[in-house]
Amino acid sequence: MEEINPIQASVLIALLFKPKARFRDLNTLGITTDHFNFHVKRLLKVGLIEKTEGLYQLSQKGKQFAGLIDTGKAVLEKQAKIGVIVCSMKKVKGVTKYLVQRRLKQPFYEYNGFVSGKIRWGETANKAAHRELSEETNLKGDLNLIGIEHKMDYSKDKILLDDKFFFIYKATSLKGRLNRDFKEGENVWLTGEEIIKLPRLFDDMRQILEMSKKKHLVFVENKFFVSGF
Repeated sequence: MEEINPIQASVLIALLFKPKARFRDLNTLGITTDHFNFHVKRLLKVGLIEKTEGLYQLSQKGKQFAGLIDTGKAVLEKQAKIGVIVCSMKKVKGVTKYLVQRRLKQPFYEYNGFVSGKIRWGETANKAAHRELSEETNLKGDLNLIGIEHKMDYSKDKILLDDKFFFIYKATSLKGRLNRDFKEGENVWLTGEEIIKLPRLFDDMRQILEMSKKKHLVFVENKFFVSGF
């Protein structure tokens, strides 16, 4: 959870439940007028609230921001990230090979996994998967959604380090010349047997390999205790 000024949070919470309100009705904490006025002016300045005909209301920006507040605790909720994983496959002389990426970026520096990345604001999962595949490998292909994973990474002393939802795609019929090296890592084609022998392998790799062989959509939730974060 992220910190937010408690007085300013109280104003935003009050306006979540009222279309418009007077100055005195927003002061739910009983703060002195001068002190409270300072915080109201701050919210006006950053564009989270608006004042019209003596009444205050949430701006469009304020509605988006206030929607992230836990109204019981008056703190910003920290939410899971959303991303994609692309499991690219091809046949070489009858043997299935997978495109594996050696990550050269923190966290999980030098870990081996599949192409992955965040879904941008307003972007569909399918478009994000195509974009990440193109940006990180220079390849294009047919993508099919094969699974959804809720992945939670914990430190050895049980502190939550990362919380993500991944839309997992299988990429086939690939075209283009592979970029073996790019800014954030290195790409290489390997068999399933070669993958599971790799050092510093992401904990969900074996599960995604199995997922790629199934004909139905799979949903999994995993809690991993990691040391390479």
